[in-house]
Amino acid sequence: MTTTRHLFPLATLCAAALLAACGGAKQQPMQGGGPPVTVRTVVLAPGEWQDSVQALGTAKANESVTVTAKVSESVQKVNFDSGDYVEAGQVLVDLTGQVQLAGLEEARAAFKEAEQQLKRGEELAAKNLIPGSQLDTQRATRDAARARMDQVRAQLSDRVITAPFDGVLGLRQVSPGSLVTPGTAIATLDDVSIIKLDFSVPETLMAALASGQAVTALSAAYPGETFEGVLRTIDSRVDPVTRSVMVRAELPNPERKLRPGMLLTVDVRRAPRAALALPELALLQVGRNSFVYRVGADGVIAQAPVKTGARERGRVEILDGVAAGDRVVVEGTGKLRPGAKVVEAGATPPAAK
Repeated sequence: MTTTRHLFPLATLCAAALLAACGGAKQQPMQGGGPPVTVRTVVLAPGEWQDSVQALGTAKANESVTVTAKVSESVQKVNFDSGDYVEAGQVLVDLTGQVQLAGLEEARAAFKEAEQQLKRGEELAAKNLIPGSQLDTQRATRDAARARMDQVRAQLSDRVITAPFDGVLGLRQVSPGSLVTPGTAIATLDDVSIIKLDFSVPETLMAALASGQAVTALSAAYPGETFEGVLRTIDSRVDPVTRSVMVRAELPNPERKLRPGMLLTVDVRRAPRAALALPELALLQVGRNSFVYRVGADGVIAQAPVKTGARERGRVEILDGVAAGDRVVVEGTGKLRPGAKVVEAGATPPAAK
C-alpha cells in the first residue's frame, strides 16, 4: 500500500515532463536548414504581351429583308425554292396582272394615236394652216398619253417581285394561287457574304477598342474553327442602365457557315506591348494579396508580394513586386516556406556539410 502511494506521484511527474517536452518541440519554428527542395524556376524578362477583350456577340446579316408584296393580288407563279441563292433583280414571284396588261395595251394605243396627231399638227403648223395653240394642245395630249402608259407599267411592275440584292432566301411562305396583300411575308432574304457581329463591352474598356482592330470569333457549331474579322464601329452612346457600349465587327463569310442569330464568342486583340509575365502556377493567393517565391543568389527563397495585371491563357502580368532578372519559382511552390533552400529540377544538389 505504501509502495503504491509513492509510485503514483512519480508517474504523474513523468507524464507532466513528457507533455512539456512535446509542447516545447511544437513551439520551435521550422528552419530552412534541411535538404534543398527541388523546384522549377524562371528568370523574369520583358516579353510581348497582347491584351484582349472578350465578349459574347450575336451574328447579323450584312443586309437582311423580308420580301413582301406591294399590292393585293393572287400569286401566279413562284420562281424560287427555300434556301436558294439569288442575285439582285432576279424574279421571285409573279402576281396576276391581266387587268394591268390590258390597260398597258390601251395606253400604248392612245400614246401612238396622240403622237401621230402631233406629227400631223407640226406639218400643218409649218405651213401656217393651224394656230400654235392647237399644236400645244396636241403636244400636251401626247405627253399625257405617255404618262398614262408609264403609270400602267409601274402598276404592272408591282406585280413582279424581284430580289433587291444578292443573298440567300429563307423558307418559302406562299404558293401559286395564294392571295397576298401589302405586308404579306413571301420569304426572308439575307446577304451573309459578310456577317455583322454585335456585342457589348463595359464602358471601362472603351479606351481599349478602336476601329480596325483584329477580331477572332468562335462558334459552338464549329468546334476548333476560328473566324477572323475586324472591328468596324463603336456605338455613339453608352447604355445608362448597363453602363456598356455596343460594338460591331465584320467577319468575312465566303462559305456561308455563319448565319444570322448565331451566338459567337468574340475576342478583340489589342496592339502588342512589352510586359513582365509569369505562369499562373507561380502565383500564390492569400485573401486579396498575391505573392511569389523569389530565389536569392544563395538559393534561399523569399516571399515577394506582387501586384498583378491582366491574365491570359495561363499567364499573368506582373506590374510590381519583382523586376526583370529575378528568378521566381514556378513549380513546387506548395512545398516551400520562406527561408528554405531550393535546387533547380535536374541539377545536382550540393553535398551536405
